[in-house]
Amino acid sequence: MTTKNKKPEWTPENAGREFASSVMPPETYGQAPVLQNPKKTEMTLSEYKEGILSKDKTVLARAITLIESNAEKHFDTAQSLIKEIMPYTGKSIRVGITGVPGAGKSTFIESLGMYLIANGKFPAILAIDPSSTVSKGSILGDKTRMETLSKSDKAFIRPSPSSGNLGGVGRKTRETMLLCEAAGFDVILIETVGVGQSEVTVRSIVDFFLLILISGAGDELQGIKKGVIELADAILINKADGENIVTAETAKSLYNNSLHYLADATPGWKTQAYTCSAVENTGIEDIWNVILDFITYTENTRIFGDRRQQQTKVWFESMLHEAVLNQFYKDDIVKINIEKILQDIISNDMTPVVGVKKIMELVGKV
Repeated sequence: MTTKNKKPEWTPENAGREFASSVMPPETYGQAPVLQNPKKTEMTLSEYKEGILSKDKTVLARAITLIESNAEKHFDTAQSLIKEIMPYTGKSIRVGITGVPGAGKSTFIESLGMYLIANGKFPAILAIDPSSTVSKGSILGDKTRMETLSKSDKAFIRPSPSSGNLGGVGRKTRETMLLCEAAGFDVILIETVGVGQSEVTVRSIVDFFLLILISGAGDELQGIKKGVIELADAILINKADGENIVTAETAKSLYNNSLHYLADATPGWKTQAYTCSAVENTGIEDIWNVILDFITYTENTRIFGDRRQQQTKVWFESMLHEAVLNQFYKDDIVKINIEKILQDIISNDMTPVVGVKKIMELVGKV
């Protein structure tokens, strides 16, 4: 039998190309078809840059995947790309959104995103999800919970795993934000995991920090309380609809009373509580106006520029810390001795403090 496909025996006589059925030779069963023009898998630096600046969301998504990669072969290209697009960044409003699980953060973001689009804005949503301990990937899938917004050509949604980082902010979130800004998205909304006081990490990369809470949840659920409230530029009581309107307004008053006893998160700006219903789209415009007022105030008082400079410093220090730590664990002496020392600690033959001191002595750091 030849390797060419044959027409089946029951093919009508004189059948032409319109009769599409054919029989494959046995030796080809299970084999993938050979593409005549295989898709190019690698992109050049100039192709990445051109695609991002032309607002190609497919290229933007590939660029984000590139900078999220931990492979050494991608590092130089990723950092060169960041350098190339830096002149096109910094022109967006960066908003961090955090809050207790179940507060309706994703629903609120979709409502806000659609409002922004209706008012001529181009929002990008970086939804930081908890990481799967098995696949290391995102496990909540915020994009699937923002169905309407994800269909808009004027919005970009990128779910990313938190990778176990404190604050629920992915290690590459800053770089992802810069790529989105270069692609022309003028409002960056960063939704964090919402698991506790470690959420404050998001403050170090945004202009405005919004804390979303719900009424009637009880103190045990809203355990983030004071630590995050002290950093919030506004508190939003969501789900203020139906029978919850009264309790939401009561919670708003209680929080506003409590805020009088806390220092301002931003000098000169008084944090206040507001209510909204993301489902009914009420209060969305009000909270956006609060954000705009905040940006105007901080720009006029130079707080805006000073804060962004400080954030760049924090970015550098965090990346330096990570680089030093990675280099430390790559040291041959560390790799050879760390397991033995760890076993001594587990068997109570050595204390953790002595174990650390021993490792540092071996690598000549003490």
